[in-house]
Amino acid sequence: MSDSHQSDVSFASLELPAPVQAGVEKAGFSFCTPIQAETLPVALQGKDIAGQAQTGTGKTAAFLIATFNHLINNPPEKDTGGNPRAIILAPTRELAIQIHADAETLGAETGFKLHCVFGGADYDKQKARFEQGVDILIGTPGRFIDYFKQRVFNLNSVQVMVLDEADRMFDLGFIKDIRYVLRRLPPADQRLNLLFSATLSHKVMELAYEHMNEPETVRIEPEKVTADRVTQSIFYPANHEKPHLLVNLLKQMEASRTMVFVNMKYEAEKVAFLLKANGFEAAAISGDVPQKKRMRMLKAFQTGELSILVATDVAARGLHIPGVSHVINYDLPQDPEDYVHRIGRTARAGAEGDAISFACETYAMTLPDIESYIGFRIPVGTMEASLLEEVENPRMPRREKRPPRKGGNSGGRSSGGRGRSGGDSKGNAPKGDGSGKKRRRRRRKPSGDKPSGGDSGNS
Repeated sequence: MSDSHQSDVSFASLELPAPVQAGVEKAGFSFCTPIQAETLPVALQGKDIAGQAQTGTGKTAAFLIATFNHLINNPPEKDTGGNPRAIILAPTRELAIQIHADAETLGAETGFKLHCVFGGADYDKQKARFEQGVDILIGTPGRFIDYFKQRVFNLNSVQVMVLDEADRMFDLGFIKDIRYVLRRLPPADQRLNLLFSATLSHKVMELAYEHMNEPETVRIEPEKVTADRVTQSIFYPANHEKPHLLVNLLKQMEASRTMVFVNMKYEAEKVAFLLKANGFEAAAISGDVPQKKRMRMLKAFQTGELSILVATDVAARGLHIPGVSHVINYDLPQDPEDYVHRIGRTARAGAEGDAISFACETYAMTLPDIESYIGFRIPVGTMEASLLEEVENPRMPRREKRPPRKGGNSGGRSSGGRGRSGGDSKGNAPKGDGSGKKRRRRRRKPSGDKPSGGDSGNS
């Protein structure tokens, strides 16, 4: 860890239980990050924490270490029946999965049984896992509550409650679910409560004071977290120059692992299409991508098979991806905090990184707020002629509507003269047994064959 990302507090000085210290050493940690140095001494004494910290600051390790310590030092007075002694709730599947992976590393020597539940994965397999017993249950609110309501587990034995990215719980509409869970836990003074959030807003603190036991507030300012080790620069392209600038910059940089941020989901697909057309291994991640495919995509990005991930803030929230060398803001975010969050994806764990932003005609007006928030002017990059050279920029094909089946709208016309024989110019059916019924069937058929989106707005 670099000096800018560590404190003077060593993990050895915290006198952690031997199994936890072994996990810390296995993870390669020697000195605490600022959020760990501020929160761990307090949490290890059994006091509640409401901590402000961005992703990538070491908060996950902080609450996991505190959780393991509390469970080891406070063995249950009675048999838990295999029900969880600690719960950790996260707003997204990816974040829950990452917390579980970190917990497996840090808790390898503790003997605790870990389980992770989230939507978009095999329901019965996750449910069956409870039969083995669970000490620490990690999950997203929806799937967590689903199993709880089915009485797959109970919350009577919970000694530690962790709420990660509390602000996103509000943003994503999970707060009713969170309150539902918190109201069913043992009293707040009978458990350790740890809440972390990128911002400790009024609504987050209201939640903390309502469901925690006099939490101590710890704030790590975001600009101190990210700006030190990230080389930032900004370019001023016209909207039509952005594709050229992006492709040519990527060719020049020879970046190993890059995240490209955009503001709109459709723009993510468009940028990924542009990059693939120019020979880059790129993919767009969005909420529309099925969970299994998302996990394959993230694994490919982590292993280097996929060199560029294009994402919106919502899709990327909670992703912990080590080794990102470059972040490119293809669109400047409209919220200064999102800028800090984005560039914090690089220069993690003491490494260095580059963050390049495009202040185009559409989004340049947000730059003054961003610079005010981080406390300095972002250096301007030189727009050399080579950066605007022509690139492959094919039009992305539109998603075609499903064509009508044969015999649909055109069925009456394509059936030769027989389809109209005997009918008058107003379309009245010809006389004769059964012919009227046949005609009516033909009229009804096209309405069922319209491509999706035809009359759906009226249904």
